[in-house]
Amino acid sequence: MCFFLLDKISGKFKAIVVCWFLGLGSLVSWNSMLTIGDYYYELFPHYHPSRVLTLVYQPFALGTMAILAYHEAKVDTRKRNLFGYILFCLSTFGLLVIDLATSGKGGIGNYIGICVFVAAFGVADAHVQGGMVGDLAFMCPEFMQSFFAGLAASGALTSGMRLITKAAFDKTDHGDRKGVMLFLAISTFFEFICIFLYAFVFGKLPIVKHFRKKAASEGSKTVSADLAAAGIQTADSETFMLLLQIDDANHERLSNKQLLFKNIDYASDLWLIYVLTLSILPGFLYENTGTHQLGSWYVVVLIAMYNASDLVARYIPLIEFLRLESRKGLFIASLLRLLFVPCFYFTAKYGDQGWMIMLVSFLGLTNGYLTVCVLTVAPKGYRAPEQNALGNLLVVFLLAGVFSGVSLDWLWIIGHGTF
Repeated sequence: MCFFLLDKISGKFKAIVVCWFLGLGSLVSWNSMLTIGDYYYELFPHYHPSRVLTLVYQPFALGTMAILAYHEAKVDTRKRNLFGYILFCLSTFGLLVIDLATSGKGGIGNYIGICVFVAAFGVADAHVQGGMVGDLAFMCPEFMQSFFAGLAASGALTSGMRLITKAAFDKTDHGDRKGVMLFLAISTFFEFICIFLYAFVFGKLPIVKHFRKKAASEGSKTVSADLAAAGIQTADSETFMLLLQIDDANHERLSNKQLLFKNIDYASDLWLIYVLTLSILPGFLYENTGTHQLGSWYVVVLIAMYNASDLVARYIPLIEFLRLESRKGLFIASLLRLLFVPCFYFTAKYGDQGWMIMLVSFLGLTNGYLTVCVLTVAPKGYRAPEQNALGNLLVVFLLAGVFSGVSLDWLWIIGHGTF
């Protein structure tokens, strides 16, 4: 990665900040859906919103991501990411329009309309998350960490906004609806900011241009449009390669199949991490944790605690001696998280709300920490085109874990007579 030159290239801190905001925009729309789940349960009490909407979202995310990962070497990263952020922005605005047009009424028609926009979230997520992870895989590990910290921050931010709006409008007529309207408007604005940052700021930072020029010199075609937008022609990459004294241009790129076989443990780690997390969050928390002293605030607080701990955990790997890089260690840690299943079952059945809050916080800590460790360690040692491909493949398994998790989440309600 030519780290000996990075100290002389400006823009690293700005790039880290922009990556954080781009990560925020990658999930702020979906996390908005999760955190206003209590409102949708008021409108559609018999339709299992937290479970159904999550199940609608995931097939579109996973299917689109699988197609894009298969063709990643030919996909223009700039167009891919911009399309994703624009679709996020329009879909979030669409949810706001539905609520305005129907005056906050329930009904199957409105529910189907919401499902359509949620499906669009899935398509946008595949474009953005896979595109950004592939792009950042051949840059500084700090960029990847910051991007995933932004993903977690979207959850913490939306939970915080939900708590504020719920408190602010709690005693007013249709208070929940007013809070949700303000909430969706703010989320739409954040998505618009991400469009601007990616289109006009990120690609023009010197350190980002450095990595993309190097990627082009190693045969990557996905960065061409981004380099052109920054005023750099990819034909210049040969000169750049000579300046960096790169002598491995003839090295043949590993195929996607070869990359997957070499990194199947990392892919399995991500699948295990997210199949466990999404089998509990959000459906189990909304429908299977019972009634407690916090009342309607209970689930909102649980989601907020998960998001806050997930965000904190994504910064822990920045401390070198706390970063887990052992392949075997990461796999064992991911596997041990399956013990959360009996823990949540018995806590929901016998424990009080304090124990559940603590358990949800620990779920978030392990989720965020292991995610960043896997995705910053896995791309090391490969050339830029391979790192881009590997980043896309890992996101496929991450989304496959999410889809498996939301499917298994339905098992919690078997025998409860809630269908």
